Amino acid sequence: MKKSLLAIAGHDPSGGAGVLLDVSLFERLGFRGLGILTSVTAQNPGRVASVHHLPARAVRSQYRVLAEAFDIAGIKVGMLGTAGNLGAAARILSANPHVPSVVDPVFRSGSGTALLEKEARPRFLALLRKKASLLTPNLDEASALSGLRVRTVEDMKEASRRIFRSSLVPCLVKGGHLAGRPIDVLFDGKGFRAFEHPRIGRDVHGTGCFLSSAILAFLARGRPLEEACAQGIAWTSQAIRSAVPSGAGRMIITPSRSRARPTEWIRTPC
Repeated sequence: MKKSLLAIAGHDPSGGAGVLLDVSLFERLGFRGLGILTSVTAQNPGRVASVHHLPARAVRSQYRVLAEAFDIAGIKVGMLGTAGNLGAAARILSANPHVPSVVDPVFRSGSGTALLEKEARPRFLALLRKKASLLTPNLDEASALSGLRVRTVEDMKEASRRIFRSSLVPCLVKGGHLAGRPIDVLFDGKGFRAFEHPRIGRDVHGTGCFLSSAILAFLARGRPLEEACAQGIAWTSQAIRSAVPSGAGRMIITPSRSRARPTEWIRTPC
C-alpha cells in the first residue's frame, strides 16, 4: 500500500502551484497525495485576481476526516492565508510529531498579492516552534522572518541562523533570486550547507511549492535532511527545464515530465 503525504495549502485553479501541484508531485514520486485547502484563489500562472480564505474550522474538519481513513506519512504546509489557519496547521503538526513535515512560508504571490494576513507573520515562527522538520523561505520571506535584509549568501546564513533560533526548526533559505549563480543555504542548528545549481533563466510558476513537496517526499523515504534537500533541488532544477508555456506568459511545471538529474546540483561547505 502506498504511503500517504498530506499537503495543507491553497487552491490554484491552474494547477501550477498549491494543493493541486503538491498532490500531483506526491503521486509522481510514488505516494498517495492528500490535500487540505486553506484558501481558494482566482488566478492563472501570471496573476492572482482574488483570494478567498477558508475558516480555520474548515481546515480542522478536513484534517479530522482524513486522519480517520489514512495513516499520514508526511505533511507539507504551504499557503495558510490567515492567523487562524496558521494555528490550525500548527495543531495538525503537533498531532503528528513522528512524521516528517516541511513548511513553505507563503507570504506573497509572484505577482505581489498578499497571501498571508500581516497579523499572522509575527506569530509564524512561535506557533511552529519545534513542530516541523524544515522551513523553506525565499529571500523575501527569510527577510520578514529574520528581521534582516537578505541579499547575499552571508545574509542567508545569518537569516537561517536567526530563524532556527526562533523556531528550533532547520531552515533552507532559497537563493533563486540572488545575483549571479543561485545558491540555497541550509542551517540545521549545527552547521551550514550550500547547494549551488545552474540558473536556467525561465520564469516558472510554482517552483517553491514543487521544491518543498519534493523535499518532503524524500524525507518520507527515510533520506537524511541534507540529502533530501539536495534531491529536492535536483528535481526542481529539472522541473524548471521541462516546464511548459502557459497562456499567461509564465511557464508551468508538469510533474509527470519531471526527472531528477543529481549531477546538476553542487553541495559545498558554507
